[in-house]
Amino acid sequence: MKQLFLYILLFTTFISNSQNFEYKDLFDISTNPSVSCYRIPSLITTTNGTLIAAIDERNNSCGDLKWNRDINIVIRKSFDSGKTWTKIEKIVDYPMGESASDPSMIVDQQTKEIFLFYNYMNLDKAKDVYRFMVMKSSNNGENWSSPIEITSEIIKDGWEKDFMFITSGRGTQTKDGILLHCLVNLNKGTHVFGSKDHGKTWFLNESPINPGDESKILELSNGDWLINSRVNSNNSRYSHISKDKGISWTTFKNYDLPDPGCNASLINYNKNYLLFSNAFDSKSRINLALSVSKDEGKTWKENLIIYKGKSAYSSMTKLKNGDIGLLFEKDDYSKNVFVRIPKDRFIKN
Repeated sequence: MKQLFLYILLFTTFISNSQNFEYKDLFDISTNPSVSCYRIPSLITTTNGTLIAAIDERNNSCGDLKWNRDINIVIRKSFDSGKTWTKIEKIVDYPMGESASDPSMIVDQQTKEIFLFYNYMNLDKAKDVYRFMVMKSSNNGENWSSPIEITSEIIKDGWEKDFMFITSGRGTQTKDGILLHCLVNLNKGTHVFGSKDHGKTWFLNESPINPGDESKILELSNGDWLINSRVNSNNSRYSHISKDKGISWTTFKNYDLPDPGCNASLINYNKNYLLFSNAFDSKSRINLALSVSKDEGKTWKENLIIYKGKSAYSSMTKLKNGDIGLLFEKDDYSKNVFVRIPKDRFIKN
């Protein structure tokens, strides 16, 4: 009897720890034969609780902006925390030869506006020249403004032909209302850019952050800024902390966050918890995991495996009830799935 009891206990524990999540594919290429793939997810929760998922619609090929003459930005919305979703809606569609890529969003909690950023290139008239656009919605994603170019505001003279891009996924807003985001210049370092007047004008922070490819920024509970960065030449993430609003930075390696060189997601859950999602492997884009930090990003632990198979870019958002919504590239970029993670799976009493 004792052995039977132990067997049942171990079996129950195994089932509990290996509980499968429900993966809902939001962008299915089988519904549109002209689409080669959907890539680069971005996910946010608006001030009224609506979820907006944005992504590249890549035609002709799955190539990135620099090599693809037809990439559009499409979205889907959910009004019930991810249970059901609206149909795919195309919100950025340029003529052939012009492409828009790498969507990212910031929700302004004060004005309730949503800012959607993307990188733009005209491959016929200005090949390899990156330009940066922003559009906004004042009604939770129902309608969007015409895009406005902000390139001249957020790059330095002499950068015009550099390989650079706004990091996909999401930016953030500080407690005093400043919008913050990350611009990556592969030759000159990652830079913070943002707005102090709710998107009327934009600034570039002068101090470069190295090492750092695609990066995420947020404000810590004490007012410091934290950036977590992809570093392609290494096998782990790197963090950068500024105590003076981006004038200077302290850098350290996240030995507890293995990473194969892939974009990730970083959010404030509450004043005690930061959440981070990435392909939790030092060599391959597999093993999508959610990690928790209880010490302002110094250390990470309590890794929850979301999907063990091939998985790449991810974007997280906090749902109305405190659960987490996660949108990630699954199964070798063939699917982009939404998964809901109950808060009791990662918040331990």
